[in-house]
Amino acid sequence: MRKIILQLAISLDGFIEGPQGDYDWCFTDQDYGMGDFLKRIDTIFLGRKTYDMMKDIPVNPYDPFTASLAHVKQYVFSNSLDTISSNESYQLINHDSLQWIKEYKQTSGKDIWLFGGAGLTSSLFRAHLIDELVLAVHPILLGAGKSFAQGLNERVKLDFSGSDNYNTGLVMMRYTVS
Repeated sequence: MRKIILQLAISLDGFIEGPQGDYDWCFTDQDYGMGDFLKRIDTIFLGRKTYDMMKDIPVNPYDPFTASLAHVKQYVFSNSLDTISSNESYQLINHDSLQWIKEYKQTSGKDIWLFGGAGLTSSLFRAHLIDELVLAVHPILLGAGKSFAQGLNERVKLDFSGSDNYNTGLVMMRYTVS
């Protein structure tokens, strides 16, 4: 069975974006294990707001990160969208999302990267569908912003499975969901 892995960058005080939706504080100066992580996945799940943000970012076809995503299927989960642009590499799931995800996890393939969307993340936590967390903890305090666990109203027990430290102060922490 495929695993759903919530892999994201967070500030030391637990925010995934600053008060203005900013994420310019995220380190991009080295790989930080992303090359190996991307070998584990063949699917990305995004919420609608994350999709709205991502679709407008210019894509450099010569960027190694972009090239490593060429094989990845990308699904957008939304209750408010009826369609998405047909020239994009995204597929819209806008009904029975949790049931669709449960069935998709049973298909053959690699693991799934839950890339973003606080609402999507919270609903998948509540449905006990997230299997792992990989948190790239950046050495910065934002003071305010959006928490990755926003909307989560119950405890989630995690088991530490490892970490990597980088010379920039970033710590990549890995947990399995109990």
